Amino acid sequence: MTNIVMRYKDDSSFRNLSEERQKELIESRFKSEMKRRGLDKPFPIRSVYHLKSAITLDLGRAMYMTSDGGSALVKNIILERLPVTVILFTTATVINFFLHLFLGLRLSRKYGSFWDKLVIALSPTSVIPGWFYGIFLIMIFYSWLHILPPGGLVDYPPPSGTIPYFLSILKHMVLPLASWIIASLFLGIYQQRTFFLIYSTEDYVEVAKAKGLTPRQIEYRYLLKPALPPVITGFALSVISSWTGAIVTETVFNWPGLGHVVSQAISYFDAPVIVGVTVIYAYLLAITVLVLDIIYAIIDPRMRIQG
Repeated sequence: MTNIVMRYKDDSSFRNLSEERQKELIESRFKSEMKRRGLDKPFPIRSVYHLKSAITLDLGRAMYMTSDGGSALVKNIILERLPVTVILFTTATVINFFLHLFLGLRLSRKYGSFWDKLVIALSPTSVIPGWFYGIFLIMIFYSWLHILPPGGLVDYPPPSGTIPYFLSILKHMVLPLASWIIASLFLGIYQQRTFFLIYSTEDYVEVAKAKGLTPRQIEYRYLLKPALPPVITGFALSVISSWTGAIVTETVFNWPGLGHVVSQAISYFDAPVIVGVTVIYAYLLAITVLVLDIIYAIIDPRMRIQG
């Protein structure tokens, strides 16, 4: 309503009308806008329309932002930057997952050792966000050693050819990737180590040790398999979260991903873009939870589909 009034007040012909006529025009425009947006319909009907729009990625038009191709559609703005975010942050999430999982599994076997105490002592360093480590990495490897670029997606001008272009992307990924791995390394290992230590106290693990099974067999049969449901849950949710990018990290490294888009949308007060990213994440999260329920029934023999 306020936007409609402001638009009309900027019109010189509108100001010359009587006060009653001005109110009529504003009310007429307001009602037509409500009808155009479907806000005159009941909430259940509007919900179905919104669901259809979200599934078909009909997210409307941005107020100020455009894609690199010049499109103002929110769908194009998001889909243009999503692959760039997936390349970096999904890669970091996958590396972190396997690194934390296998190092935590090994560390759970060495409870009270020097390495166990070292990881516990260094785990508070993971409180520091990745972009903070990224600033120091830029200072060391770009400003001091001059061996890695400080940010961006590729060199300028972009190299010609698929392989040189791919290698240029890999080179620019090193520092932001390293910052995310360093930031979560010790706390991630400590969490997995503690998680597997809880399972290692179960009676069936003690029976397996009494049978003379090797530590490797105990790890994979009696520790990793029962822990698969929560481990897979954490991994799936981390991957989905990584698709939205990281606003500060992408800004520090000038990485043109979805987090950078959200940062620009916030600075421009471009609500359609912010809402579009949020809606896509919400539906991806709902789909992930549904798929996880199916996976649980497959990998965990304690769970069965009834009826």
